[in-house]
Amino acid sequence: MTPKVLIVDDDKNLLDTMRRGLCRRYELVTAAGPEEGFQALKDQGPFAVVLSDLRMPGIDGVRFLEKVKELYPATVRMMFTGHGDLEAAMAAVNEGSVFRFMTKPCPVEIIIRSLDAGIEQNKLVLAEKELLRGTLRGCVKVLVDVLNLVNPEAFSRGERVKRMMLAVAKRMGIANTLKLELAGMLSQIGMVAVPQEIVFKRFRGAKLSPEEDQIYRFHASVAATLLSQIPRMKDVVDLIGCQKDCVDQDSPLSTDAVILNLSLDYDDLEQIDIATDTAIEDLRRKWESKDPRVFKAFLEVIFSESGYIPGSVKLKDLHPGMILKQDIFDEGKMLIMAKGQEVSDVACIRLMRMQESFKLPVMISVLIPLADKETA
Repeated sequence: MTPKVLIVDDDKNLLDTMRRGLCRRYELVTAAGPEEGFQALKDQGPFAVVLSDLRMPGIDGVRFLEKVKELYPATVRMMFTGHGDLEAAMAAVNEGSVFRFMTKPCPVEIIIRSLDAGIEQNKLVLAEKELLRGTLRGCVKVLVDVLNLVNPEAFSRGERVKRMMLAVAKRMGIANTLKLELAGMLSQIGMVAVPQEIVFKRFRGAKLSPEEDQIYRFHASVAATLLSQIPRMKDVVDLIGCQKDCVDQDSPLSTDAVILNLSLDYDDLEQIDIATDTAIEDLRRKWESKDPRVFKAFLEVIFSESGYIPGSVKLKDLHPGMILKQDIFDEGKMLIMAKGQEVSDVACIRLMRMQESFKLPVMISVLIPLADKETA
């Protein structure tokens, strides 16, 4: 497979020279400036190597390559610079932003040697990444299989929580979900140290004795001890350690930690057959203020089949397509609109006109069409 190389420079003549000298050796893409470079990365990436000029209008090469590093960490980054820019270029190398830099004008053979070295470096990074991914997945599979044998209840809970976390992440547009997937799967791995009768009681909503509760709450620490032996698992270990039923802490939670704990809490309520509406209101009080975006995505996952999300809106914000979850009475207890009615254009106009004279409620419980939430 021909290596893919992106060259970004606002000098059109230099780009033309590059195309003539390098197009037969590499799958070469050129971009006349950082904006075109970002578009090329989006449409044609990832690239094995990105070579950028230092001085460009709008955003300089250092900032451009830092963004490349953020979006495509495996891509090797190189820089062109003039003699007067050596100090800035060396700083970029020392900060880890670039693999090599070349001064202008630069012979084609030197560029080729540098690009070949960058491509080899990219292959090494990808090979290491693949090796680690395979090792990681193998270790995780062994642990999860052991949990399934020792404690099927805990294994099933981990699988349910993982599915919920991934669904919420997808709704939120989170691209890299590996950490969430692993944290969900392994959130219950510490249950190998918890007697099954305690697990059974806890997952059925029964009250644990103080001694049983202490044993149960230890499971996150056990998980951290087990998982800390696996390379590159620190972020997952830290996330699993944030389970609110294992630790007493009032410190702010990250978005990932809110997704995990909200999924765990919902699973608790679902397993003891709490009605969905009741469960949602209980969870709303606890989690909506901590991260409104996560809670919104969670509601969309739960109610995606029905197409409606329960909520409260101001009377003035009612609009066609919403369905009333409550009767609307005036101050004299006269029924104005009944629960279950879909709000129409005419109804909106009528309610707006009646609001002041008839003292209608300010907030109304409604079912909001999911499409409205998605475009809000």
